[in-house]
Amino acid sequence: MVVPAHNEAAMLDRCLDRVAGPGVQVIVVPNGCTDDTAAIARGRGDVQVVELAEGSKTAALNAGDRLASGFPRLYVDGDVTLSPGSVHRLAEALRRTGALVAIPRRELDLTGRPLAVRAYFAIHNRLPAVRTGLFGRGVIALSATGRSRFDEFPAVMADDLFLDSLFGAHERVVVDEAASEVATPRRTADLLRRLRRVRSGNAALRAASAGTRKADPWSWLRDVVLRKPWLAPAGVIYFSLTVLAALQARRTPSTTWERDESSRAGAA
Repeated sequence: MVVPAHNEAAMLDRCLDRVAGPGVQVIVVPNGCTDDTAAIARGRGDVQVVELAEGSKTAALNAGDRLASGFPRLYVDGDVTLSPGSVHRLAEALRRTGALVAIPRRELDLTGRPLAVRAYFAIHNRLPAVRTGLFGRGVIALSATGRSRFDEFPAVMADDLFLDSLFGAHERVVVDEAASEVATPRRTADLLRRLRRVRSGNAALRAASAGTRKADPWSWLRDVVLRKPWLAPAGVIYFSLTVLAALQARRTPSTTWERDESSRAGAA
């Protein structure tokens, strides 16, 4: 298991408590940290640590991969909390089904979030691409065959979309018995910042690779709102936020990882 972690002092222990254990190789890769992330990882005793001066998630993934020795192999973001037993359930699903990639279901923490954030995720969480996509969960498990699909992680921001584009629908499995608990932005401005970064990263990957999954800008209407008309007010907010983020990304593309600090502050 590879856990890239950039300034995750507030979240890392909780993440590792759910993934470390007997028979599980956990490699934590603090990268470009200015907080106690590396010290927290080294103090545990149940993980391996390789620290990078450069703040790069893909560099951290590649560094961890070079030390990892077994399969199935999990890639777990340092700010994600898995439900108990999820590691073994994901591994078992790969063995049982023969799938090349397994992902947990996504649970969103929307406690105390403003209306706009809750409305956005009311639509987003129902999109077909999100229900089966490898993005937005912070956890991806690959079989040995799945990992052989690529050499190293490319230097892109959209690493999860890169992986998503490598596997067909018949090669992946969503494991409902495993859950990834994802903290959502606590303010609308933080959500917009995250959306702008995602838009920029996805656009850069699509420009560089013709095989990347294409965006479906009207899925929110066709697949969600028209089937559940009571979600129309949330759909208006969702559409407005995505359009605003797209305009901001086009005007000022994100070239660095603009992450949401508000969810981490809430956890701390």
